[in-house]
Amino acid sequence: MAVIPIDDPLDPRVAAFRDIRERDLTGRQGLFVAEGEVVLRVLASPASLCRPVAALIAEKRILGLADVIEALPPETPVWSASQSVLDGVAGFHLHRGILALGEKPAPRPLSEQLAGASEDAVVVAACGIGNHDNMGGIFRAAAAFGAAAVLLDDRCCDPFYRKAIRVSVGAVLRTPMATGLTGADLIDGLKAAGFRVLAMTPSSPAPLHLAARGGRTAIVLGAEGPGLPTHLLERCETVGIPMSGGFDSLNVGTAGAIALHHFTRKA
Repeated sequence: MAVIPIDDPLDPRVAAFRDIRERDLTGRQGLFVAEGEVVLRVLASPASLCRPVAALIAEKRILGLADVIEALPPETPVWSASQSVLDGVAGFHLHRGILALGEKPAPRPLSEQLAGASEDAVVVAACGIGNHDNMGGIFRAAAAFGAAAVLLDDRCCDPFYRKAIRVSVGAVLRTPMATGLTGADLIDGLKAAGFRVLAMTPSSPAPLHLAARGGRTAIVLGAEGPGLPTHLLERCETVGIPMSGGFDSLNVGTAGAIALHHFTRKA
């Protein structure tokens, strides 16, 4: 694959990468920016559910990324630039030296997303997660423990925000998801698809480690601090993680990872 040199930060061919911090806040109409080698490798891999659109890479990184550049679809332009030009395009010092532009997968209805789930599928349903670090952590845990999907209600932040993708180490790009439903409709849809729906809350009298495993299971996570609202908790069974030392909650990504480990382990 030919790599195209760029020597002007204002080159119109790389306009989509310009001032990415500001554009993170305004959206990219179905596209996203990914940053770093690990994430680029996921985007270029067969596991990715997203289409690579373009890449902009520091010239000093090109040789070491020859294999991943070759793995990109042949129609994907790859531009290279000096560090100073790259920084001028991005609007800040981009020490990783790697940016890529990708296209989000087409949205799928919840029923369609769940139709192919196995009889032992475990999914995560996130309600009201507004922190991009937590969002990335949830997707990372979901990928690590083999969750069949991550389902996001209409109050969640965008998982394709650059920082969320980076924290997830690319898991956002390869994890099936459904978005846009209210929390109540999400829970009702899970029940209609035969899922046992378990809400994580510190107030639950049912300890997680005693929860039965097997069958279709959905783990419902709420935002740190307020947690899940009462009207959602009332639609679910509840489970909690017993703690000591006066603590009553964990980071939502950590709590989700512990629950995923419990429900996905084979022994």
